[in-house]
Parts: sequence; structure tokens; C-alpha cells
Amino acid sequence: MRAFRLTAPHRTELQTLPQPEPGPGEVLIRIGAAGVCHSDLHIIDAPDALGSPIPLTLGHENAGWIEALGPGVSGFERGEAVAVYGIVGCGMCVACLAGRDNECRRIAPGGIGLSRDGGMAEYLAVPVRQVLPIGDLDVAQAAPLTDAGLTPYHAIAVTRRGLRPGGTCVVIGVGGLGHMAVQILAATAATRIIAVDLREEALRLARDIGAHETVRSDRDAAANIRALVGPPPGGADVVLDFVGAAATVDLARAVVTTGGDVAIVGLAGGAIPVGFGTVPFEARVSVTFWGTRAELAEVIALARAGRIRSHVERFPLDDVRKAYEALRAGRLEGRAVVVPGEPT
Repeated sequence: MRAFRLTAPHRTELQTLPQPEPGPGEVLIRIGAAGVCHSDLHIIDAPDALGSPIPLTLGHENAGWIEALGPGVSGFERGEAVAVYGIVGCGMCVACLAGRDNECRRIAPGGIGLSRDGGMAEYLAVPVRQVLPIGDLDVAQAAPLTDAGLTPYHAIAVTRRGLRPGGTCVVIGVGGLGHMAVQILAATAATRIIAVDLREEALRLARDIGAHETVRSDRDAAANIRALVGPPPGGADVVLDFVGAAATVDLARAVVTTGGDVAIVGLAGGAIPVGFGTVPFEARVSVTFWGTRAELAEVIALARAGRIRSHVERFPLDDVRKAYEALRAGRLEGRAVVVPGEPT
């Protein structure tokens, strides 16, 4: 089979590998679609920082069809459409036992396409507990839900206390995750949504999918948001930062209300100093990570009900490098999805 592999820092290759065999408790999936994520760029540039092994098949957003069942596996049929939950926790700590693999206390964050081979390939073998049925949902729609949908859904769940009717939520960054956040908010919360981005096309997309207001991410962004939410000690009840750069986390703490919530989701290296005078009184700052299997099931249900939809740009496996180049250059609207069976 063909697989897109990280072979050294900053070096990737499309290689031919033996097709994997599902071991005990595993299933073999014929990949229908694999999402392209900014996290992949961090792995390509600095695999040691995330503890990723080399060589490694990339791809942690995956969906496809059951090809074979390993020894001892039941409950699925060959040809059944599934999505893959990407996090692999220890399964034994108090967090994993409670279903919160994203909070695993025994191993560093890892999983499919991060600490073990992922789905940027024609086939993928995974533990059966990682797969969830998707019914008649298009696999190209389902793949991004496993991260680009799940991660904002979890961040919204963590900050749910502030998403009251009549309140305001600011979404910073309307990319692969942010465009899903806008839709999830519109589908599950009666809050005013203010979307922030540098790109006019991203702001246009945000308005089309449910944002009530849009603000360009420039030097006047804080003032323009304050014009909408009012002066301190008031402000936005919730701020979701899907960029995580120094400028965006500063923007988040500049516009959040006293007693509000800030969730830092993006991985761009920004940090919020926490102390008297640095954030409003009673504000809560969370660094959220991915989500739970139960939350992924809810995200899939929202998509199957037509309440949310991934805006995807499809690439054949032969053009996988073009997908990553477009992501790195900021040319994508929504999410890039690699479809192994699609011709060039």
C-alpha cells in the first residue's frame, strides 16, 4: 500500500509499504479520507517536541470502511463505514477509566498519526475501541469531525457555563477548527457569535455559516470587538482562540468579561500571564485538548442531522504534499482532506 511518511525532521515521502494486518482486538480500515491538520506541520517540523517516532505515517483525522476484523473482534461488519477516534490513552488511569482519554495521566498526548502510524495511507489497523460507526455520512465529511469537529466541540463543552442566551462568544481563527466552532455554536447555543480572522474569505465563510458579527484580526481588533461587547468590566462571556499566538491570546484576555472564560486551543506558542491585573477577576483560562469518544459520537450525530458540515477541499493521495503546502501557506478555506482512492 502507499503511505505518506515522515522520514526525518522536515522530510516526508510517499512510500510503498506492506498492508498492515489487524492484530488481536484490532480492525483493519480501508481509508476513505484523512484530514490535513496544522498539528501535522508541528510534527513534520519538530517531531521530538511531541514525542513522535520516525518513521511515522501521518494522519490523525481518519474515516473509511472496515476491511477486516482481527482475532476476538465482533460488533462490526466488513464494509461498515466508521470514523477513527485519534487519541490512544493508557486505558488504566482515573481519567481514561472515566472516558477522558484526552486527559490521560500516564502517557503523553499521543495516538493515531502522532505516536503510532496514522491514516494518510490506503489502510490503517487500529484497536477496535477507536472506531465509531458513521452510518450514511460521507467519509470525506466524517474524517475532519474526528479533530476539526471534536476539538472545538470539547472547547465549547468546557466553556458551556458562559454560553447563555443573550451572551457573546468570540471565535478567533476561522480555519479548519474555527469554521466548525461557528457551526457548533450556532447549532447548540443561543449566543451571539463574533468571528475574528485576518482573511476576508474566512470572515465571509463565518457569516455564511452562522456568525452574527465578524471582525478583522488587525491592530484595531480589540477596540472593534469592544465596540460590540462594551467596556470593562463587561465583555465577551467566552473567547475561543483557535490560533494560540501571542497576539491572539492577548486579544482574548483584552476582550473577555469579568467572570468569563478563555479557551486556548491553537498551538502557535502564545501564553497568558495569570495574576492580578493580567486577566479580569474570576475569569477562567483553559488549555483544552481534543475531546472524548462520547463527544465525538455527539459531533457525528450533529453532522448526520445536517446541523454541521465540514467545508473540505479534496486532494488525491498523490497530491498530499500540495495539501500540506496549501495549509502552510494559509490558502485553505475550511479543511483539506486526502482521499486515497481519488485519481490525480
